[in-house]
Amino acid sequence: MQRSQLLTGLKDYFFITFGIAIYAFGFSAFLAPENVITGGMAGIGQVLYYFSLKLFGYGIPVAVSMYAINIIMLAIAFRVVGKQFVIRTIFGVTIISVFIGVLQPFFPEPIVKGQPFMNVIIGSMLAGVGVGLAIVHNGSTGGTDIVGAIMSKKRNISFGRTMQCMDICTISCTLLIFGVHDGLPRFVYGLITLLIVSVTMDQVINSNRSSVQFTIFSKKWEYIATAINNEAHRGCTVLNGMGWYSKKEVKVLLVICRRLEATNISRIIKSIDPNAFVTQAAVQGVYGEGFDELKTPMKKPRKAHHVETLHSPQGHEIIPTAASFDTPDRPQPAHTPAEQASHSGHPSGLA
Repeated sequence: MQRSQLLTGLKDYFFITFGIAIYAFGFSAFLAPENVITGGMAGIGQVLYYFSLKLFGYGIPVAVSMYAINIIMLAIAFRVVGKQFVIRTIFGVTIISVFIGVLQPFFPEPIVKGQPFMNVIIGSMLAGVGVGLAIVHNGSTGGTDIVGAIMSKKRNISFGRTMQCMDICTISCTLLIFGVHDGLPRFVYGLITLLIVSVTMDQVINSNRSSVQFTIFSKKWEYIATAINNEAHRGCTVLNGMGWYSKKEVKVLLVICRRLEATNISRIIKSIDPNAFVTQAAVQGVYGEGFDELKTPMKKPRKAHHVETLHSPQGHEIIPTAASFDTPDRPQPAHTPAEQASHSGHPSGLA
């Protein structure tokens, strides 16, 4: 068990490093040379770089400011997302700062010269893939990723959408740094970068979580269900059905699995019964044992009303109804049909 956990941990750290390397390359080789301010801590680092360059004549390196700000953000993450996430975030923050600090001097100009839009698209896609790969393996590049991870832990909110709202403020600083005339094109490129990074990152993250539902009609349903249990390690639900044309009872198998497991289950079905009738549908969200946890905040229970026992003049107990609680203490005068129509806001009194 310990060896398996060790291998899983090493695998996670490898893919976190690989994802961060992809992100750092996309940022340093395509986005930063075009002076496009991105989101996240890299974007904040760019803002500090340009402001310090204007004020003091020396720009604070992006890698240095990223690392310093991320250290502050880690204190928040430790309380909410846990020790393991913080350890991997420290690892990710250190690696990304080193990679950006090393790669930026090698790319004073963008790789695709004279094509800013192409550089923005390529850099944004690389950045989205890199961050998404790190998140899938429980890592983080720090900064707004931490806030996004906190929201993802608490509620069913898209990770990319959370970061998207926060990063707009950072990208808007482009207009303050370069002015409206020179900054507006860069601001538009920044919004395009934000959109592409968010969509690409969500695709990478959700591709690992998306699920597939199989509905299987077969005379060999017992063999198929047993094989899916033993080989694919997925559960099967047996439903009772009836063919309306044949008027015969049939057994229907309902199987839900991860998208990556769908090919294996299809092969199992085909190997047992090539003539099985199978439908396959994409499932947007699956929650429960073996899948994701349902993260929906529960409403606080309402306080119970104190019900006073009432008695009729003859001494019989009166049971209050729901309408009793909505009725004022004093009796209300009866309304004429015309008055009822005026209260309802409709000429005939029927809203």
